[in-house]
Amino acid sequence: MQLMRDKGIRDSRVLEAVNTVPRHLFLDSSFLEHAYQNKAFPIGADQTISHPYTVAFQSELLQAQPGDKILEIGTGSGYQCAVLLEMKLQVYTIERQNELFKKTTTLFKKLRYRPRKFVFGDGYLGLPDEAPFDGIIVTCGAPEIPQRLLHQLKVGGRLVIPVGSEAQVMTLVVRESATSFVKTTYGEFKFVPFLGGKE
Repeated sequence: MQLMRDKGIRDSRVLEAVNTVPRHLFLDSSFLEHAYQNKAFPIGADQTISHPYTVAFQSELLQAQPGDKILEIGTGSGYQCAVLLEMKLQVYTIERQNELFKKTTTLFKKLRYRPRKFVFGDGYLGLPDEAPFDGIIVTCGAPEIPQRLLHQLKVGGRLVIPVGSEAQVMTLVVRESATSFVKTTYGEFKFVPFLGGKE
């Protein structure tokens, strides 16, 4: 937790959630001794679990309050989703890799993490039937901001998304009205690509 504070994370609810979630349970056993280092690790299907700092940084940018309705794009190992659930958020989450969807479904049941909805599907489409959302968090690098996701935000809602091809710039988009969006950027991060479809 001190590392997170040293790197600028101030939201006490985010810090507590990251400290509470047992990250080692979301990793392959061969990485267990390194589970609490600030590193990304492979989780299968050419995907990775994000650095704890990255998870904390994105979670803090959401500025979500307990009970807020959040859409997560890219469930992966389930680690980011678990942090959001520990923050008492209503999480709807989408994973496009069937291998990870099955694996993480089992893990959620084992750890008793219960997203409001866990979907095997195409993150580019979002979940229009469940919209609007107070916040949307994307855990993969998008070449551009998907318009479909912007329009699934409530007015006042926040989209947190890494944008770029090689390295990504962490980007926050706030919906100020039905037609007005304000964008802020927060430096470079490294993510696996945001891909359409499902596999």
